[in-house]
Amino acid sequence: MIETTIKELEARLSNANSIQEAQKQELLSLLNTLKAEVSHLSKTHGEQAQSIAGFTRVSTHEAIRREKDQKLIELALNGLGSSVVGFEKSHPNLVEIVNRICLTLSNLGI
Repeated sequence: MIETTIKELEARLSNANSIQEAQKQELLSLLNTLKAEVSHLSKTHGEQAQSIAGFTRVSTHEAIRREKDQKLIELALNGLGSSVVGFEKSHPNLVEIVNRICLTLSNLGI
């Protein structure tokens, strides 16, 4: 399910007309890194990995919509950020990549 969610995100981003190409490429690169990190996490923390993938999907959806709702973007990004709380020591790369995704998506919502 996690792989499917991230593949859907990659396809959605690739086809998004509401963001610039450079932003698209940055997000696709971040998603590629996230895929590896979440895959590793899913071996020991399956439900948390699914939450991270799900919040990434929702956050991306809200940030790349043509008609953005800043409140919905903030809620989705807060959920995404919260989904990695507690993994700072055991999975620092995962936390870093999620924080970078949050920042990038937040900048799209401006």
